[in-house]
Amino acid sequence: MTIAGEVPAAQEPRSLLGSDPPPAPSMEYRAPPRPESRPPRVRESSAAPLPPSPFRPPASPAEFERALGRANYLAEPATVLPLWLALRLDRPLLVEGPAGVGKTDLARAAAESLGRPLVRLQCYEGLDESKALYEWDYSKQMLYTQLLRDVIAQNIAGASSLAEAADRVAQSDATFWSDRFLVARPLLAALQSAIPAVLLIDEVDRSDPEFEAFLLEVLSEFQVTIPEIGTIGATYRPLVLLTSNHVRDLTDALRRRCLHAYLDYPSPAREIAIIGLRVPDIEVDLAAELVAFVHKVREMDLRKVPSISETIDWARALVILGARSLDPALAQDTLGLLLKHEEDRAKVTARTRDLVESAQRR
Repeated sequence: MTIAGEVPAAQEPRSLLGSDPPPAPSMEYRAPPRPESRPPRVRESSAAPLPPSPFRPPASPAEFERALGRANYLAEPATVLPLWLALRLDRPLLVEGPAGVGKTDLARAAAESLGRPLVRLQCYEGLDESKALYEWDYSKQMLYTQLLRDVIAQNIAGASSLAEAADRVAQSDATFWSDRFLVARPLLAALQSAIPAVLLIDEVDRSDPEFEAFLLEVLSEFQVTIPEIGTIGATYRPLVLLTSNHVRDLTDALRRRCLHAYLDYPSPAREIAIIGLRVPDIEVDLAAELVAFVHKVREMDLRKVPSISETIDWARALVILGARSLDPALAQDTLGLLLKHEEDRAKVTARTRDLVESAQRR
């Protein structure tokens, strides 16, 4: 991560929630120079205090809601409150709800509104520590071994026994198990970030229960343990958001460590406002008609109901096609933007005219 600009100790941290878009972190802060080899950050106690964050959090949920709006995210007050509390209490936030209701985008908007970098970990079955936390750069270690073999030979020269030679070599082990050869994956990168980050653990319910158990140390202590180095604590505690689509039930142990929020499909009025924000060229009547159409479709027994993102894509397509209102032929021709399974399209196609007329009456 390249950071440019140092915050003087006496300067009051500026708010990143003004009327203008927040400056990118790369224009405001410079990380202190790192030596080529530095000792690991080891926390002796999980209660050890962290340095104060250079970011002022939003003073109230209403202020946070306005900041999210400037990041093109219209959040319900019931969503903003737990997110604001997670930020103020330094607690992870578990966000559940159907696929496509804006859970992932909430993390993007939170990072943008706070002026923080977003670090994303996409979960999937089989995810392990080497992809989520860290791994060792073995090829680099082997290269250094080859380059330094003469130095190693000098170190063991004159050893009177194999055990003495092994002891001398062991003194150099720390050189090859240090940050120099450590490749940080998303979890470690978020903890070691030079400025507070937003860590998104996306679709945690797709990972294995063993990985979920591995996350508990990160979620409760904001630290990780690397056997070769020790326990590494967070430079600054990140704002952690976990998302779940109910692929499987999450354990009570994970839920206890998190605050909770549930995102559902928005009301028609809010979805019209979302479309107006994301598709500013759309006619007001067209936006109202297609939202009414989509809400009727969501009431049907479908394999996959349309998400908010698919409603936005459909709205953009209708604007490109020059539509000013819905008509059955146009709606039927563009259902592929809204529905992603052929059996769903067949069900909706059979009722397209009725759905369009109902949407126009709304």
